[in-house]
Amino acid sequence: MTLRIAMMMALLGGCILPRSIAESPSDEPKPVLSPTDKAAQSFKQRVLPLLTQKCFACHGADPKKIKGELDLRTRSGMLKGGKSGSPALVPGDPDKSVLYIAIKRQKNDLAMPPKENDKLTASEVELIRAWVAAGAPWPDASLQTAPSWNDSSKEGVTVATSGGLTPEWTRRKYKPDDLWAYRPMQRSTIPDHGLDEAMLKNPIDAFLQQKRSEKGIQRTAPPAEKLTLIRRATFDLTGLPPTPEEIDAFSKDRDPDALDRVVERLLHSPHYGEQWARHWLDVVRYADTSGFANDYERPNAWRYRDYVIRSFNQDKPYDRFILEQLAGDELDPENPELLIAVGFLRMGPWEHTPMSVAAETRQQFLDDITHQVGVVFLGQALRCARCHDHKFDPVPTKDYYRIQAVFAPVQFAERPVPYQSYENTSSFAEAIKAAEGRLQSARAFLDELHKKSDDAIAAYLKQRGITKLTDLPIHERPKKRFFGLSKLELSLEKMYQKRVDYFERELMRYQPFAFSVYDGPVNKYISNRLLNPIPAKRDGTVQVVHILRGGSLESPAEPVTPGVLSAAVGPKDASADPSATTMQGRRLALARWIVSPSNTFAARVLVNRVWQYHFGRGIVGTPNNFGKMGKRPTHPELLDWLANWFIEHGWSIKKLHRLIMSSAAYQQSGQHPDMEKLQQIDPQNESLAYFSPRRLEAEEIRDSMLTVSGELNGELGGPGVFPEINWEVALQPRHIMGSVAPAYQPSPRPQERNRRTIYAFRRRSLSEPMLEAFDQPGSEVSCEGREQTTVTPQVFALFNSAFVQDRALALAVALQKRADSLDGRIEQAFRWCYGRAPTADEYRMCREHLSRLTEYHERHKQVPSKPPARVTRKMVEEMTGEEFEWDEVLDRVQNYQPDAKPWDVGPQTRALADLCLVLLNSNEFLYVR
Repeated sequence: MTLRIAMMMALLGGCILPRSIAESPSDEPKPVLSPTDKAAQSFKQRVLPLLTQKCFACHGADPKKIKGELDLRTRSGMLKGGKSGSPALVPGDPDKSVLYIAIKRQKNDLAMPPKENDKLTASEVELIRAWVAAGAPWPDASLQTAPSWNDSSKEGVTVATSGGLTPEWTRRKYKPDDLWAYRPMQRSTIPDHGLDEAMLKNPIDAFLQQKRSEKGIQRTAPPAEKLTLIRRATFDLTGLPPTPEEIDAFSKDRDPDALDRVVERLLHSPHYGEQWARHWLDVVRYADTSGFANDYERPNAWRYRDYVIRSFNQDKPYDRFILEQLAGDELDPENPELLIAVGFLRMGPWEHTPMSVAAETRQQFLDDITHQVGVVFLGQALRCARCHDHKFDPVPTKDYYRIQAVFAPVQFAERPVPYQSYENTSSFAEAIKAAEGRLQSARAFLDELHKKSDDAIAAYLKQRGITKLTDLPIHERPKKRFFGLSKLELSLEKMYQKRVDYFERELMRYQPFAFSVYDGPVNKYISNRLLNPIPAKRDGTVQVVHILRGGSLESPAEPVTPGVLSAAVGPKDASADPSATTMQGRRLALARWIVSPSNTFAARVLVNRVWQYHFGRGIVGTPNNFGKMGKRPTHPELLDWLANWFIEHGWSIKKLHRLIMSSAAYQQSGQHPDMEKLQQIDPQNESLAYFSPRRLEAEEIRDSMLTVSGELNGELGGPGVFPEINWEVALQPRHIMGSVAPAYQPSPRPQERNRRTIYAFRRRSLSEPMLEAFDQPGSEVSCEGREQTTVTPQVFALFNSAFVQDRALALAVALQKRADSLDGRIEQAFRWCYGRAPTADEYRMCREHLSRLTEYHERHKQVPSKPPARVTRKMVEEMTGEEFEWDEVLDRVQNYQPDAKPWDVGPQTRALADLCLVLLNSNEFLYVR
């Protein structure tokens, strides 16, 4: 019986899941062993692994932290005993051996292991007793010797682990229910008994209704109003509000399939890809910089962001999407799109500096991508298995490093990839000119300092009566580029060297390279390298991956070959087996294993993510964690039905949208007829008896304000732009490797600043304050789902920020062009912000508000202000400890084209802007219901 068949039978039957299958018994007669030999064999095969598993964590794992001075790693240590003075081992006499007395747990002060859950079973206690009684033979053996799996207990499910490589355990029992994600997807039957046909639109509703009936929930919310539906659908699929014209057309369409046509239109909008790429970029941690102290730009990362947007707009099958991101270069090394796609492998924060150890930074990358593959595609956190077998899920340490071995040949590269006709390079000429100007300015400053130093050296040589430095003794030769410079100039010289590095990266943003990888032997890392080229020869020895005890490079154990999760059901196709030790094809095989229809993870994880973004929470409430410590699926049959449906329909995400959005559950109102009773039965609305409202996410808030004000630039793709942010934050110093990075400056022109937020340049070390206030996640760890907090800074961000006030003023200016009368402007304001006309009371309140505010603004004039043209920097020189300062000129501000400001308009416009500010701050604008 093969290993794979054994695992499948084990999963289906809920029995023991071995990590390896014992060899068939030999027909040769076995030698007869003496009692001593039997005891010695028992020690190597069972006693020592048991001690490693149960005792070494406190009495041997770390020689510097031996508890009670009792070292159990050696026989002599046992004979000596601990600080109590009694020997832990008395060969031949178990009853006098403290070790045996402690594991029997007959004395409370000697009960070992101390935790009740870790106590030895009766058979394990007898094993130790028999060994001691036989004289405690201790043959020469590695402390790492241990059985591959142990079947001493059949309660629940036992999954083998990595033997004695961890002091915690060598096997662990799992409850079958905790392994639901490892079981094959069930062919769920659509419920068809005892259901209210009037409440069913598609199979999704049947599953939900059955679960509600089990909870005693008989009623659901009524269908939502048309305005609610079109806002919900438009925001879900594009992240933007519907226009008044789109709302009117839908409201007048009496066809029962009207919403289907709206969904179809939205799925074909180019803005669909922008919205759903944003969700994906949350998960993969997209950023335009590297993070940590060395937060330099990744100049060409934007091409990966645009690849993701294109993939969603094209409805690229999800299985193909996975293949391209994990192994696009192996799948088709000549395809430019696929060389960009594998930028996924480098999305995490990473740095290598002159103070780094290459082996450690390399290991950081391997650890990062191993864990990331787990949470993104498998819904399984793997990082816990780096140091020890996973405590909660069936992921042995060996599995972790076998998956890591898949990525052993991966090396970083900025690969030359010509720009494609569909990529946005429209603004390159102007941007390159500006970037070259900044770079030339920094180099000119350095040249001036170097010339001053050269002149000082020339004068020094002339004074000494010689013509060249080599005429001087070595100890008397002045150092070039430092001689003749003041302390301030020396500090500035070092700082401007960093600026040159910085501006070179900015210029490379517009060069035809892909932030990519290649397969090859381990490459030497050079700190702060601008360009990682592909070597001409890529043959050589692939890095051998070892299991690392405690996750430490200094403690390598056995080497491993590439592999996958041993407890998971997988494909039979040999092309999906990453066990090969060759350099090429490992990632492609892993990707094929992940996307195999027989795999239990990928389809479940994706349909759960899509469900979450439509309903506010997934069927599994922890989309990155389908393990024991994650949340159980609220509707497991529905999850499996959706996953199977998804695969059968070509892994099409757009088809999945159509299915979900055509359900009665999606189209119902947010108001349940008996909310008080429902809150007692189902306080979290897991049954989806009504539609849970959600606040717009940070980017949706910003993009919506730009949309209703008429300022949004809908241009697609291209390098990141720089929106306006709070000046105090923009000008705060950002340290990069002992220096200060250039100040954040917004893009000079409004049409650049007012692009969609997904195109905003993302620095890991600098967050946009308003977006951060509304829970835009960082890019250090995978974001499975955004928080939705309600905190005081959000009030200030919406009412007081310059961005929101500028949008309110822009909306007021636009309203004056859209309508001539005061009531017409009020109506247009409501129609654009809320999608509806104001009520009579709202008309009245708005007129009164505008009247009072117009009088106020007639009495109070606005004083013009300009953005800062320079900023004074202060820094402590790391070599001398002395403070120095200099002025940094803000060159982009010199060409800055401001939005309309209060001093540019009259009192009536400013009053109308104040009304618009109120509307933009209201729940009706900020929430999707």
